[in-house]
Amino acid sequence: MTDRLVIIGAGQAGFALAAKLRALKDTRPITLIGAEDVAPYQRPPLSKKYLLGEMAFDRLLFRAEHWYADNDVDLRLSTWAEQIKPDSKQVLLQDGSVLDYGTLALATGSTPRRLPAAIGGDLEGVYVARDKRDADLLADEMRPGRRVLIIGGGYIGLEAAAVARHRGLEVTVIEMADRILQRVAAKETADIMRRIHETHDVVIREKTGLKHLVGKDGRVTGAALSDGSVIDIDFAVVGIGVAPNDQLAKEAGLEVANGIVVDEFARTSDPAIFAAGDCAALPWQGGRIRLESVQNAVDQAEAAAAVIAGGSEPYTPKPWFWSDQYDVKLQIAGFNLGYDETLLRPGTREGAHSVWYFREGQLIAVDAINDAKAYVTGKKLLESGTNPDKSILADPSADLKSLLG
Repeated sequence: MTDRLVIIGAGQAGFALAAKLRALKDTRPITLIGAEDVAPYQRPPLSKKYLLGEMAFDRLLFRAEHWYADNDVDLRLSTWAEQIKPDSKQVLLQDGSVLDYGTLALATGSTPRRLPAAIGGDLEGVYVARDKRDADLLADEMRPGRRVLIIGGGYIGLEAAAVARHRGLEVTVIEMADRILQRVAAKETADIMRRIHETHDVVIREKTGLKHLVGKDGRVTGAALSDGSVIDIDFAVVGIGVAPNDQLAKEAGLEVANGIVVDEFARTSDPAIFAAGDCAALPWQGGRIRLESVQNAVDQAEAAAAVIAGGSEPYTPKPWFWSDQYDVKLQIAGFNLGYDETLLRPGTREGAHSVWYFREGQLIAVDAINDAKAYVTGKKLLESGTNPDKSILADPSADLKSLLG
């Protein structure tokens, strides 16, 4: 028997869990397994400042490499788990080694969806944006004057478009839905973000899908679109969502439903196994959601660490997100699932706006575009459960502070 904690996945959630346990003075041995060949690092700056050459990679590291040895965290890189054996409490690694565990944590994250090979997804020059390797490959492609096709008008696609324009590329974004951000934001937010991209000369083609990519000698050279047009491109970036990495859990007999099912303490259907971050399907207002955000990965992992260390506090998600595009900061508080009403409010500064989401009259989320005051106010209202006076929200001259009492 061992009290060792094995953490599968060395991203934001995996690292946060290990670091929180050590901050709580928990001394059990920890093994942290990462498939990449570099120590755990922040991912959001990869597709922005790192890709733009404004931030060196070592500044993305969560901790210097000696931190792991100093804190008795056995960091194993360039390997991954191939099988979990819950009955014997063992993890089999790809390199043939076997780890015994007392407690297991799954922080396996998610994987970007790729295009099928049948429509050119396996051509050279077709990329996703997820890890350091992706960012390094994209950096080599992003040279001034080149033409890039962004497939998908969600936040990942729009952020890639902004970086590409910053680097002087010709950018086309296609979105098969009626509008960009259809799945994640209201029409008002989408309209504002579309205008911002169009002022930066990004071509956005909505209601336009990809029929297939065109290749020559194994390399992408163009794209045939659903409207019958064919455009010439030098490379493509695919931003069509992610899938949770829950196959390992499923094969181990854990409950899985679009993610690894966990309770309010981040426990899976096996009480010795926890899960946190993008891979976890957690309780939310009588149902289940997956929250694909750095904030949730950290908060849920730290809550799991507290439970592993002997605590009994349930994790209550307080969702918030952000997206940086050009000099625009979009901050999102809450979760707009099932909204039936929105209210658009101009901010006090030029170019500032906020979109307030309601469901059955109750505030559930706010999008703040270059409007920190609206974001902070909305976040406080949501955390306190206070419903704002819509007449104040609708009056641009009213002070938002008055909503807080």
